[in-house]
Parts: sequence; structure tokens; C-alpha cells
Amino acid sequence: MDLEHRVAEQFAANIEQTSAAASALPHAISLAATSVVESLLQGGKILCCGNGGSDAAAQHFAAKMINRFERQRPGLPAITLSTASSIMTSVASDHSYEHIFSKQVSTLGHPGDIMLVISSTGNSANLCQAVTAAEDRQMKVIALTGGDGGQIADMLQEQDTEIRVPASGTSRTQEIHLLVIHCLCDLIDVQLLGS
Repeated sequence: MDLEHRVAEQFAANIEQTSAAASALPHAISLAATSVVESLLQGGKILCCGNGGSDAAAQHFAAKMINRFERQRPGLPAITLSTASSIMTSVASDHSYEHIFSKQVSTLGHPGDIMLVISSTGNSANLCQAVTAAEDRQMKVIALTGGDGGQIADMLQEQDTEIRVPASGTSRTQEIHLLVIHCLCDLIDVQLLGS
């Protein structure tokens, strides 16, 4: 087995999938960034969630909002729902794991807030419950998905935005999700601070 060749194949697959995403996603990313800015200017906040690597991406986005992306600015209100471990374990124990995010959304979300849900498959029950809770709270949903968008894609309303990565496999989807997050951060900053 030629390990270096295998590494080169990974890079080539990333380039191919990223190129496809570069053609498919700019409109949806622009819509999502505009929705975030409109919410922030009206005093809204962003609630973020995902599972596993998608949770790491959600935390990364919230960190860029609260601290900064590439230039200094005041913090922007974003909360990653997975970082409250006592809340998550309490809800999972008293209700079910499916409600670890939706209970928080129902409590913390307000009309006009944004729910950022990140899922490679779009089928995780706890994320679907979070989308339902966000819709009930009259929040806009921004869904970063992959594959066929899964159940989450079918749940979205007209005011919501799906950014569906045209990639095969979880690894490529998650890699492009991170790039999408950086694009969102850049567009949010440009709209708020100018170029």
C-alpha cells in the first residue's frame, strides 16, 4: 500500500467535492448569512447544534461569532447547545436523548432568532426535534446538510435555508461544512462591518 498516494487521493477527492460545492452553494450561503445579519440587527441570537463532528463545527461557528473571525469586532450572540453538559444529561435522563436540544431551543429561542443545525445526513432524531422546536418558536432555521438532506430537508419551511453539500461521504461533507461556516462568518462580517 502506497500511503503517500492514498493521501494524494484524499486531497484530490476534497478538491473535486469542494469544486462542486463552489458551484452549487453560493446562493444558499448568501441567503443564510443575510438571515443571520437581519436577526442580529433585530436583537436576535443564533442557537447552534450538531452531533459528533457536526457538533464540533457548531462550536467552531459559535466561537467565531462570540470572539471574532478574521478581524476584531464586538462579539455576536451565539450559543452552542451541546456545551451545557448538565442540561443535556438532565434532559436525557428525565425525558430522552432525542430532546437534548429541543428542550433548550424551546426555553432559549425567541421569534426572530436563528437555529443553525449541522448534520451530514439530516436524519438525527435529536436534530429533527430541535428543528421542530425552532419552528414552534418562530425561529428561522439554517440547515447544513449533505447527501439527500434527510428528514431535516423535508421539515424546513419557506423562510428557512438549507445548505446541502453535494458530496459523498461524511468526511467530505464535514470538510465542506467547515468551509461553509467560514464563508458565513466572512459574509456576516462584511455585511456588518463593510469590506
